[in-house]
Amino acid sequence: MRSILGPFRRSSPVAPTDDSDAASKVVELEELSARGSAGGKKILTVEDEGAAKLLAHGFTKSKKWTILTVIFLVQISMNFNASVYANSVTGMMEEFDVPRSRAMLGQLLFLVTYAFGCEAWAPWSEEIGRKSVLQGSLLLVNIWQLPAALSPNVATVIVARCLGGLSSAGGSVTLSLIPDMFHKADQQIPLAFIVFSSCAGSVVGAIGGGIIEAFLPWRYIFWVQLIFGAIVQLMHLFMVPETNPEALLDREAKRRRENGIQPDIYGPREVHGSLWQRMTFKKTCTLMWRPYHMLCTEPIVGFLSLLSGFADALIFSGLSSFGMVLQQWNFSILEIGLSFIALLVGYTLASASYWYWYRRDGAALKKNPTAFKPERRLWWLLFLVPLLPIGLLGFGFSSLGPPIPWIVVLIFAALIGIANLAIYMATIDYMIAAYGSKYSASATGGNGFCRDFLAGLAAIYTTPLYTNIKTGTKWQLVVPSLLLAGISALLCIPVFVFYVHGSWFRSHSKYAREVAEENEHHGVNVVPADSGAAKTGPGQTGDVVVEAVAA
Repeated sequence: MRSILGPFRRSSPVAPTDDSDAASKVVELEELSARGSAGGKKILTVEDEGAAKLLAHGFTKSKKWTILTVIFLVQISMNFNASVYANSVTGMMEEFDVPRSRAMLGQLLFLVTYAFGCEAWAPWSEEIGRKSVLQGSLLLVNIWQLPAALSPNVATVIVARCLGGLSSAGGSVTLSLIPDMFHKADQQIPLAFIVFSSCAGSVVGAIGGGIIEAFLPWRYIFWVQLIFGAIVQLMHLFMVPETNPEALLDREAKRRRENGIQPDIYGPREVHGSLWQRMTFKKTCTLMWRPYHMLCTEPIVGFLSLLSGFADALIFSGLSSFGMVLQQWNFSILEIGLSFIALLVGYTLASASYWYWYRRDGAALKKNPTAFKPERRLWWLLFLVPLLPIGLLGFGFSSLGPPIPWIVVLIFAALIGIANLAIYMATIDYMIAAYGSKYSASATGGNGFCRDFLAGLAAIYTTPLYTNIKTGTKWQLVVPSLLLAGISALLCIPVFVFYVHGSWFRSHSKYAREVAEENEHHGVNVVPADSGAAKTGPGQTGDVVVEAVAA
């Protein structure tokens, strides 16, 4: 499932707008001068001789993209685990003699616990390091595949899935590698690359699951997850070095002390004490609660996260509804699985369109670094978000079955895929711009939580929704999709509201207002609140997303 950067970064993982970027540079310079020493201990910083070249920013381009490719596969594996489970349900129902609703609990609980697991893993990647935490997460996820594959009953499968979800670090860790390796002006394309893997992983699971279900016993669903997970874990172990800058500086400071080069030098983390001294209970609780607080109290976070979560839940609804619809054309299990390629096509088209705008905005920004309102980030979504209700309407009416060609169903499914990825990218992007580097990680954490949580709930309502309305009539499979289309149309409205009136909502937000005041305090040229969002367009310079989520 999608996962978003957690709220626990000491130095925020998300890139602010041009305004907050300038402010953050002022803050960084002030902090750097203050952090030269602490308690009589000298702190190793990036400006010390030989320190900067040790950081991941100094990796070669080929090394960076090798690391990104491995992380791409890691993210595919995580989301593969989330969706492929649906193809084991029929086999479990037959072997354990349980109803479908009970067998589907493994899907529900994995995604719900995944939502909480992503937030829980985030602080440890900052304090321990990216590599150790991600290795621990991958190892635990792989371990919990064993009891599921060898389970004597469905309860064992459900418990194993719960533990697997909690063990999944997701994008709270994987996306953190992007700012570790890339400077702010170069982060957009790597971000889009990893976000694509987050969306595509669920589709790969649906496609692969159809193949496994068609030719192998249901337990192989878990064996394949284990094999895939073990392969990416080994790739990560041998091909991905530590990238956390503070972890690398701590490591170098320790080396210098041990070798007698600088006996009084300490890393930026170790100077503050042990892990448990740094991660106090109060601090941890405060940081872990903030995403949920913003989700409930910030209209921008709440409404856009609800839209993002609903869009992602539709993909997991499709794991059940696709089969019901396509069986009208006598599709086999294998063919139903392959039909999810339509979503993959949609993701590819949406991602390509964003890559185009990222490159265009990046080039314009280098020529004219003029600050624009955060609402600029929603401009392209204004044109893509209507594809969500349109896709659902088309999917619904094409569900009437023959003589309508089956390809029509897949065309509208592709439109849903385009909208899903666009919503994910743009909502995260806008939250980053609205809440700056200080609170955007918490805001995007709420977005990611909604995507995972609502996707899990889809396991509960999808089958009853498509079997209990107009039962036995030609409208049985049509009306549910039309209802979802109506809901999606309502959820799309806030995108247009925030594009036009977003400055008003930000001016009434405690968090966004605090970020704006800090920008002004540091002498940053902030765009007036009453400057119209409509003045920005595809031909104008806007602030560029350089890091997000995610995921």
